[in-house]
Amino acid sequence: MRTYDLTPFYRSTVGFDRLFSLLDQATADGSPGYPPYNIERTGDNAYRISVAVSGFGKDELSIVSKENTLTIKGEKVANENNKPQAEVLYRGIAARAFERVFQLADFVVVKNASLENGLLHVDLVREIPEAKKPRQIPIGGSAQSAQVTNEKAAA
Repeated sequence: MRTYDLTPFYRSTVGFDRLFSLLDQATADGSPGYPPYNIERTGDNAYRISVAVSGFGKDELSIVSKENTLTIKGEKVANENNKPQAEVLYRGIAARAFERVFQLADFVVVKNASLENGLLHVDLVREIPEAKKPRQIPIGGSAQSAQVTNEKAAA
């Protein structure tokens, strides 16, 4: 993969540091791949994020939406009350703690979250306020202009 050095841009621009930081993060190879996820469009303004969280229960997952960021965290809770642990010969199902952060566009809100068959589904909807939606302006006929009268004031 190609690497780009954005250092000259940091020196010669003012106010674009966040943009270049995002570019650096996007091109970094150290992005975590666990747990895998899908992002789907389910309608014109509806989306769904599906995260593979096999082995995690509802009480071990947390979803936080703050400003334009959606954070999904998972942390396994050790349970000593269960039957004694068996010796694991091969561990293919990862149950390590994770944190996934998604940047949401403006006016995107979380509507629902559900856990089924080892997949966490988070439903999102883009709700644009009426003031921000484009509106149709009707074109009227010729507007009557205000009539100007020149009357002399009586002295």
